[in-house]
Amino acid sequence: MVNAAGKFGPYNQPGPAPTTSAIGVGQARALPLGGQSGSDLVRSRIALRIRLRVVRPGDRLPDAGVLAEELGISEITVRRALEGMCQDGLLDRRRGRAGGTFVAQGWDTVVALTHDAEEAASLDAFHLLLECGLVAHGAGEVPAERLDGLRALVEDMDRTDDPAHLAELETRFHLDLAEVLGGPGIREFAADLLGRLCLLLPAPRPEAVRERNGCHAELLTELGRGATDRAVRAVKAHQRSRHD
Repeated sequence: MVNAAGKFGPYNQPGPAPTTSAIGVGQARALPLGGQSGSDLVRSRIALRIRLRVVRPGDRLPDAGVLAEELGISEITVRRALEGMCQDGLLDRRRGRAGGTFVAQGWDTVVALTHDAEEAASLDAFHLLLECGLVAHGAGEVPAERLDGLRALVEDMDRTDDPAHLAELETRFHLDLAEVLGGPGIREFAADLLGRLCLLLPAPRPEAVRERNGCHAELLTELGRGATDRAVRAVKAHQRSRHD
């Protein structure tokens, strides 16, 4: 399984753009993320890396050339995006031998200024559509062993008391679910959505993640049984609990 937590992953996959034909909505990138610029992509993928705790406030980011290659966009676009994030207070630029671009210590405080409940609701609704379609398409066709990694994440969420770790595990669950049911290209599309949501919404409350984890467990049970309707209902129940 591809570990998107360890790198950004390319923005544009080689060959045809990934589609969501499984959910009947045509070209995936023609929908809510279609207007996302390269600069927006850099912001959202850095936010996703922070949610996944691949980097943390105070950590140095990879060089712009490395990020450009991983994202599949130009180095100048990455440099401009990083400069804009420095001006916004999300990143710090340091000179000298140990210099580079670092995640600002005040990341959480500054990113709270970008929260937008209305835009988040639109992206969240599309994420629901994506997952319902993937579940309907894949129920009964996913080998049981391919769900083992997702089950392990559910168990980890039940065990941990660390709020940041809970948020990380839930995000990993949805990234891995997208890949299990739709493949690496759909995982990258889900990463676009989840990265944007990391900028638009505060980190989830621990008690909310624990409640939603019951929906995760139910979803995996119904997927394993091939019970499409019940699996889709579990996805919708998860979504409802996000807004209660």
